[in-house]
Amino acid sequence: MKIVIIDYNAGNVQSVRFALERLHVSPILTNDPEIIQSADKVIFPGVGEAGRTMAWLRERDLDKVIRNLTQPVLGICLGMQLLCAYSEEADTTCLGIIPQKVRRFQARAGEKVPHMGWNQIYNLKGALFPSEVEQKYTYFVHSYYVEPGPFTTATTDYIHPFSAALQKDNFYATQFHPEKSGDPGSLILQEFLKLRT
Repeated sequence: MKIVIIDYNAGNVQSVRFALERLHVSPILTNDPEIIQSADKVIFPGVGEAGRTMAWLRERDLDKVIRNLTQPVLGICLGMQLLCAYSEEADTTCLGIIPQKVRRFQARAGEKVPHMGWNQIYNLKGALFPSEVEQKYTYFVHSYYVEPGPFTTATTDYIHPFSAALQKDNFYATQFHPEKSGDPGSLILQEFLKLRT
């Protein structure tokens, strides 16, 4: 099985690679369109700023490559947000695969932005989430969120409920970092690796 991690100006590429290696998978890190298109599964990670990252992808036509992928794709953190239509971060038009908007958290008393640390996921749906992951804690670091909607497959509460995961067709995405979420994260990555096209 050929697993590709899209290697771009994002900060958590290596941690995703190490998490997959712990599952005895040797991923390929690349931004070569042909290698990405030929993969059995594609992981689109990300830590960074939406506007700069989208500009980087467009300069290399990787925005078109990602939109046209037909195999299972997993977006993580910024990768999830970039799969959406628009982000308030730097007023960014994103990939438009999932028709949702990404909004900035408005801090309230006692709740800081960014949302950073462990939080429970619940109302799990879809193929990524085995039943034993319901109400488990996963690791988040983000200042922007997607409201719950028709593509939400997991929910978390911080300041208010938001989408911890999304899915549309072959595109799966988590706002949390499964690669940093211990046993629940490993189970979720294993389920992604089992998906069929």
